[in-house]
Amino acid sequence: MSDLPKQPTVPDPANELASDSSSIDPREFRTALGTYGTGVTIITAAAPDGKPCGITCNSFASVSLNPPLVLWSLGVYSSSLAVFQNASHFAVHVLSASQQALANRFAKSSDDKFAGIDWTPGLGDAPVLAESVANFQCRSVNRYYGGDHVIFLGAVEAYAYNAKDALLFARGTYGRFLADDERKKTP
Repeated sequence: MSDLPKQPTVPDPANELASDSSSIDPREFRTALGTYGTGVTIITAAAPDGKPCGITCNSFASVSLNPPLVLWSLGVYSSSLAVFQNASHFAVHVLSASQQALANRFAKSSDDKFAGIDWTPGLGDAPVLAESVANFQCRSVNRYYGGDHVIFLGAVEAYAYNAKDALLFARGTYGRFLADDERKKTP
């Protein structure tokens, strides 16, 4: 007989993460997740041929201050996945409250997302968009596979920010943050 505590049986991760074995309804789950307000970002990178690539993303998060690390995720069926998986760098742009049209533009598949957009090549030639609230130029450090998404971890090598209001997203709609003192002034 052993005095060691029994370890619980650990489920097989391949089966645990399989969508067909979950009792959770994906549509309802998405609705529940939508109650959590997020910022809105555009993630950019350069394709091997130098062509700029970008997508709208609200899965961006800070991971660590020291070293400075961030993460974001992209669906495994995204047409842009190969570009981001092979890029040495990516740039994250926190959008301003006035950039809702830009968020919508980069949320759709299109060959001309960058047409008429003011941008400059950043680290690893990842496009850096003008007028965002903040941008983070990141070296791609690692990728992790989680269900139907790939999670990208980036080491921040440069950043910039300003005092503009950020664009927010919750319950399927855009908005902006109102501080308590602003709400008191609003009728």
